[in-house]
Amino acid sequence: MTRASLSEFELIARYLSRPPAGERGDIVVGNGDDCAVLTPTPGHQLAVSVDTSVVDIHFPHDAPPDAIGHRALAVALSDLAAMGAKARWCCMALTLPEADPAWLAEFAAGFRALAERSGCELVGGDVTRGALTIGVTVHGELPAGSALRRSGAKPGELIAVTGYPGRAAAGLLRWQQDEREAGHPLLEAYLRPEPRLAAGEALRGLASSAIDISDGLLADLAHILRASGVGARLDLESLPLATPLRAIFETGAVHELALNGGDDYELLVTLAESDLAEAQRRLAALHLPLTPIGRIVDSEGIHGVPPHYLQRSGWDHFPETAP
Repeated sequence: MTRASLSEFELIARYLSRPPAGERGDIVVGNGDDCAVLTPTPGHQLAVSVDTSVVDIHFPHDAPPDAIGHRALAVALSDLAAMGAKARWCCMALTLPEADPAWLAEFAAGFRALAERSGCELVGGDVTRGALTIGVTVHGELPAGSALRRSGAKPGELIAVTGYPGRAAAGLLRWQQDEREAGHPLLEAYLRPEPRLAAGEALRGLASSAIDISDGLLADLAHILRASGVGARLDLESLPLATPLRAIFETGAVHELALNGGDDYELLVTLAESDLAEAQRRLAALHLPLTPIGRIVDSEGIHGVPPHYLQRSGWDHFPETAP
């Protein structure tokens, strides 16, 4: 089938639709009808988020198609992880400059592989023509009243982070420098981030607040501080820094990437010191470190960090629009 002959409906049927999910009782009507009809778990609340990925803003135009598909879903699922929600369903609005069967097959494979692994079924969407843009709406569930939020941090609590922030930003730098070594851990961290869904669920009942690191550790920590009405004191020496990061960059550059790089989709949480060991035990079962990097304090702002690291405010799509 040529690009010209691939209609919108053939595209959906060939690459985005799946057979009726008879084995999933939560999906009454799935992809292919005007609406999905879903059955939430009794006693649970829904967590819903939408994320849009635009070519050459959120991902390079020449990135592998399967990585683009994976990444578009991963960044949306990360919001569910930050709330402690279990992923259940998703919808996708896909805008394409052209219907390229080979590209679409790889894109769909990357998207579907992560969807299957995370238990998230694609139940609807739309396809249109234009600049490459992928909008993904995710739906998750969690026991009523158990959602992790940004507004629960309290003075004296620890600030901790999963994984190794800074790897994704370093991977983007490598890509921009035409270093395309397949499977390189820094490139993989950028192209195929791992949403910390299991970690978010494991931290329910322990973390007092949580957020995923999309815009940079400092920028996203500031969201928690504003929502909670508190401040933070960080310890730069406690930052968990991946070995490939240390091997390539000097200390100052490594700290900059870890604090302001963004695109890590690790979880940044606050919790009582007495709960740290249990939280680390739960995440160790997932082969994921949880590292304390500071404390919540009464005074506003972020302390313990050299001022030049605080001059960046994180990613902003409209930085010049303020009056």
